[in-house]
Amino acid sequence: MKISVDPEVKKKLPQLRLGVIRLTGCEIGPSTPELAKRMKIFVEQLQAEYTLEDVSDLTEIRYWRESFKRLGLSPSRYRPSAEALLRRILKEQDLPAVNSAVEMNNYFSLKYLLPFGIYDFSAITGPIRLYIGGNEDHYMGLNGRKNLMEGHLLLRDDTGPFGSPYVDASRTCVTEKTSDILQVVFSVYEQEDDLAELLTAVSHGFSIINGGRTEEIQIL
Repeated sequence: MKISVDPEVKKKLPQLRLGVIRLTGCEIGPSTPELAKRMKIFVEQLQAEYTLEDVSDLTEIRYWRESFKRLGLSPSRYRPSAEALLRRILKEQDLPAVNSAVEMNNYFSLKYLLPFGIYDFSAITGPIRLYIGGNEDHYMGLNGRKNLMEGHLLLRDDTGPFGSPYVDASRTCVTEKTSDILQVVFSVYEQEDDLAELLTAVSHGFSIINGGRTEEIQIL
């Protein structure tokens, strides 16, 4: 698995680290009542711990909002995905129960307050590169809209861009037919040792629910 980070990204966001997990042999299914119950308890804990007024001051989210500003993006218009998830549950809006993989990805994103991307690795062609999008970069997103991605951090393969800490493309979405998974953690806060520990915990926890084995873990 070949992944690279453009020098321009490191120049603008020198503290950025990309955590990458590759899992194979996963068995993705619909969200089960047991998993839904566990998520409900976790969401209730977050709702008891935080208010909407707290969100912008949370350390991990504040770092990402500042990073968006460095890229020339308004963090109020383009929210990092972890912040968007947290705001959604604090407004008592349900999270979409897409499948067991997406649900676990949302869980980890909320647990660590970091943008987590999850992708069907079989839909990715060639090497992967993290770069800053130009005016020609766009895709149909999981939010159901065409997203213009100029100025955003973007993951791309030989076909084009497919992921970001803001919103991911529908082209590489994980379904119940997916068995080969790429997870990407976008961090501008964690130290490398802490991120390595986080990735190990995430790969283990994900496999408990979705099966499979961890083929590779990288930090860039």
